[in-house]
Amino acid sequence: MGKEIKVAFAGVHRSSSFFRAFQAHSETQIVALCDINENVLAEAGKATGITSLYTLYEKMLDEARPDAVVVATPMQFHVPQSIAALQRGVHVLCEVTAAVSLDEAYWLVQECKKSRAIYMMAENYTYTRPNVLVRSMVEAGLFGEVYYAEGEYLHDCSSLHHTADGGPTWRYYWQVGVNGATYPTHSLGPCLQWIKERPERISCIGSGRWTDPEHRIEDTVLLLCKTRAGKLIRIRIDMLSKRPHAMTNYTLQGTKGVYESARRRGEGHWVWLKDHCQDPNEWVPLETFEDEFLPELWRNPPQEALEAGHWGGDYFEVMDFVEALHGKKPPTIGIHEAMDMTLPGLVSQESIRREGEWLPVPDSRDW
Repeated sequence: MGKEIKVAFAGVHRSSSFFRAFQAHSETQIVALCDINENVLAEAGKATGITSLYTLYEKMLDEARPDAVVVATPMQFHVPQSIAALQRGVHVLCEVTAAVSLDEAYWLVQECKKSRAIYMMAENYTYTRPNVLVRSMVEAGLFGEVYYAEGEYLHDCSSLHHTADGGPTWRYYWQVGVNGATYPTHSLGPCLQWIKERPERISCIGSGRWTDPEHRIEDTVLLLCKTRAGKLIRIRIDMLSKRPHAMTNYTLQGTKGVYESARRRGEGHWVWLKDHCQDPNEWVPLETFEDEFLPELWRNPPQEALEAGHWGGDYFEVMDFVEALHGKKPPTIGIHEAMDMTLPGLVSQESIRREGEWLPVPDSRDW
């Protein structure tokens, strides 16, 4: 692989947020696009200037011969398409979640062990500015020993479950058609990077079906995760309830401080730190600590970062991916980190069926 990395995209609608990030990177070149919708594919080709357009994924891999592929197709295609790339020695940046079943997760881990290519999961909420800052502050010891975290994904996705003509989309089956914490990584990912321990066992319970009994998932689902040291993570997933959009909320508690993210638009992010707040009831804006603890790249991000998706996070995610391909660092969310964020949600489907029974989460490192 030379200095210029050839990148292909599968699923142009969901991968569009990465387009500008890869186009802006001096060491990457987008060489091909793939989508089963020919109209969407043609529009994407026209918008990006890419002329190598495919409706068959494997044909794109074999003919365009990319060095890396962005897998941004519906969830149920992530594993088979990631494996197809890994078997050809093509590096993978895959959207969330990593897998939709435990068997698939096992197959993916085995293929990653055999392949010379790198796998990285594109969990972009670990790259948002507040979450990056909190992680840096955790690593600097400002929160003391962290022992509790919360993550919430509150997103009424009802408009996304059907097409314009009323037919079901993939979300109808894979996000709300299965009961449990089916989409946990946006909430769990940042919490795991702060807690720095994998979930060893989980319990999952739900609120019942009140909004739309047609769907198998319960309106609000709670996922509790315990680590080996006994640290606790609480995840709330709600993709059906009728409410204003809140998307993601986070909380972190340590022996020396606490972080509370904004719960509504227009509100700020707040921290209380024992060694920095004289008043035991004094909340300080999170951004107060940016000058000292925010990574240098985030302090004055280039215009390309500001124009990338997910508040600039996709830009820095692509930077990490490219650096991993050049051997400068391990992938930030490699296969085992991806499993730590994905497997609790898969195990939750059995736990919620057993009315919240605590169940072990397999460690992919032992597979």
